[in-house]
Amino acid sequence: MRKTDEKPTFYDFKVTTGEGSSLNLAEYRGKVVLVVNTATGCGFTSQYTELVQMYKDYHEKGLEILDIPCNQFGAQAPGTDAEIHEFCTLHYNTPFPQMRKSDVNGKNQLPLYAYLKSQKGFEGFGEHPFRDLLEKKFAEQDPDWAKTPDIKWNFTKFVIDREGNVAARFEPTADMGEVEDCVKSLL
Repeated sequence: MRKTDEKPTFYDFKVTTGEGSSLNLAEYRGKVVLVVNTATGCGFTSQYTELVQMYKDYHEKGLEILDIPCNQFGAQAPGTDAEIHEFCTLHYNTPFPQMRKSDVNGKNQLPLYAYLKSQKGFEGFGEHPFRDLLEKKFAEQDPDWAKTPDIKWNFTKFVIDREGNVAARFEPTADMGEVEDCVKSLL
């Protein structure tokens, strides 16, 4: 039993699956978990291809992927949970669990995301063709956008190690090879 003065860990959270059942993240104890906020109509949606391949390559070695659709960024995850799931299975044959569409920022954000962002904040978009476009868009909305830990866009990824620590955060502009290298190093 956790003492009341202890800080929460990844394993203390629950999320809701796309079918509406509760998933206790303690079930992933001892696994490497990649948590990603997704969208079906985004310029980064093609990252599903790499995510599916990574899952196929490393699931038997202990990788789990939590796909959490989010419609907060450009309304690029329209539709119901069932429609989003159908799109992902039809176009990408996604084998990993998909959660209920949820907010990752703001007053209605999943508590899991408040925790993840408290562990690993935003560190920039790095070198990417979309970087200037994204930075300009965010600066127009909030001049201090880069100083907050908020999720900036779809396909931000958090990697959780086998002990439940948030090992890394990758922005959507990060090279998927770097994400894979991080996952491999933790398996």
